[in-house]
Amino acid sequence: MLKKHGVLFGCVLLVTVLLALVPKFAEPYYVTLVIPAFAYAITLLGFNLLFGYTGLLSFGHALFVAIGAYGAAVLSSRMGVRSFEAILLLSCAASIAIALPVALLSVRYVKIFFGILTLAFGMLFHSFLFKFYDLTGGDTGIRVLRPSLFGMDFKELDKTAFLIGPFYYYCLALLLVLGFVMWLLVHSPFGLHLVAIRENARKAEYLGVRVRLFRVIAFLVSAFYAAVGGVILGINTGQADPELAYWTHSGDLVFMAVLGGFANFFGPVLGAFAFTFLRSELMSATQYWRFCLGLVLAIIVIGFPRGLMGMAQTAWAKVFGR
Repeated sequence: MLKKHGVLFGCVLLVTVLLALVPKFAEPYYVTLVIPAFAYAITLLGFNLLFGYTGLLSFGHALFVAIGAYGAAVLSSRMGVRSFEAILLLSCAASIAIALPVALLSVRYVKIFFGILTLAFGMLFHSFLFKFYDLTGGDTGIRVLRPSLFGMDFKELDKTAFLIGPFYYYCLALLLVLGFVMWLLVHSPFGLHLVAIRENARKAEYLGVRVRLFRVIAFLVSAFYAAVGGVILGINTGQADPELAYWTHSGDLVFMAVLGGFANFFGPVLGAFAFTFLRSELMSATQYWRFCLGLVLAIIVIGFPRGLMGMAQTAWAKVFGR
């Protein structure tokens, strides 16, 4: 076990070093692609707590990504809050506040009923963002102004230099910290309770597990992580628009989780990076990029149900004979 964790720690350290070196060697365009990958990786850490560990598949989780982005937009553009830390905390608090009634209603159901109910809430929020123009800016959305990081505004840097410089490393640090917190969470007694609920909720309830309470907590944690990702996405693009809450965006989150392999802790993180770069390359190569993405997902689901991480684990076992 110690050897296994040592190898895992070494791999994480190596990947962290490589990501830290990306701005030094890669073109600015590709560096700016890594930032949304960070955002989606953080979002999917929370999403997979609900999906992979608790067994609840949400089809409306982009709702909380949009709350994070709109929180950043309203706070920076309309309330004059420029501290990234304050924007992050207030947006996450708003996400949890909205997630609580949604969770209390949704976790009473499981399987497709849970998914459809979360989809309904997501589309309700999308309609609100799209129709209430005076409050939300309608289809044009709201601008997200550049924040300060730890009180430093970096006025000497233009937008691109800010994104691929201090903001990039801030997001990398956020991913590492929140990833470590999620690792501790899923390997704690709380995480074991969630797995028990996923495997057999009725038996877990007979053993004294408060199933509905644990599902609500998992939902709130996933909403918190999604809001963090939404704040990063909003600042990266400089805009919060209703499409962030649309059902296709929620579908992208499911796509990433399946692509990377939701059965593995690091699978959704890998899926976030793979999806971001794959979509970018396909969009520049062909107008039928959606068809190609669908084809990739079909191949993964049919031929490699454990996702990219499962493929990597199989290759590792073959090479090292275990």
